[in-house]
Amino acid sequence: MGGYAFHIPDHRVDYGVEVKISEFNIDPQAQRTLNERRAQKIADKLVPGAIGTVIASERSNGDLYIVDGQHRWRACVLAGIPTIRAEVHHGLTQEQEAILFLIKNKESHKPRPIDEYHVGLTGGVPLYIDTDRVLQKHGLTLGSSSTNTVGAVAGVLQIVDRYGAMVLDRTLTVAEDAWARGADSWDGMLLGGIGMFLGRWGDLVDDKELARKILSMGSAAKWRSEILGQSSRGGFHNGGTGSRVTTAYRMVAIAWNKGRRAENRIEA
Repeated sequence: MGGYAFHIPDHRVDYGVEVKISEFNIDPQAQRTLNERRAQKIADKLVPGAIGTVIASERSNGDLYIVDGQHRWRACVLAGIPTIRAEVHHGLTQEQEAILFLIKNKESHKPRPIDEYHVGLTGGVPLYIDTDRVLQKHGLTLGSSSTNTVGAVAGVLQIVDRYGAMVLDRTLTVAEDAWARGADSWDGMLLGGIGMFLGRWGDLVDDKELARKILSMGSAAKWRSEILGQSSRGGFHNGGTGSRVTTAYRMVAIAWNKGRRAENRIEA
C-alpha cells in the first residue's frame, strides 16, 4: 500500500517448530475465507516434504492459531498428515495477528480484496478503518455490487490509500449526485476515475458542478459502456483495470472542461 503502513511490536518468534495438526485453531476474523476446493487440490498433490512452514500465533492462554497457511493445514487434515512445521509468534493480540497476516501476504499470494478488508478491520489498520468510516457515512458496505453495496473493493481501498479518505468521501458524493444510488453508480472504473480526478485536482473542483457535468454526458451505464468501448478499440489506453480507470479519469476531465475557457481547463 502507499500512504498506510502495517506495524506490529517486536515479539518472540520460534522457527521450525513441529506441531500436531490437531493443535491448530482458526480465527476467521484474522484469516481469509477457507476455500475447501483449494485445500482439496493441495491435498490431492501433497508432497509431505514440500509443505513448507505455516505461520502461527500462540495466544496468552496457550492456544495456537494459524495466521497464514490454513489451506496447507486443511490439506494435511484431508491427507491424514499428523504434523506440520510452523513459525510460531508469541504475545500478539488478535488485532496484531490480523496485521501479521496482511504483512505476510503483501508480497505473496494475496488474499481476495474483501478478505483483506475484513482482516484489516479486525486488525484496526487505519486504511481499512478510514475506508469503513466513509462507507458507513454513505450507508454503504463492501461486497457484491448493488444499490447499497460497492463491489469494487480493491478500487475503493486504492482511492483511500493514494488520495486519502476525504477523496473517497467526495467521490461517493459526486457519483451519487450524478447518477443516484445503484449498482452502476458504484462501478470500480467510474469511482476510480472520479477519485483520480479529485485526488489530483480537487482543490480546483466544485463537486456539485462536477456531478452535473458528469450526468450531462450520460448515465452510469452509458459511461461504463463508453469506457469499455474505448478500451477495446484502443482508446486512451489498452486493457486492464488500471487503464480503464485512466480512461474514466480522462472522460471526467473532458466533462469538467466542457464549456470552459482554455485557460480554465484541466488537462486530461
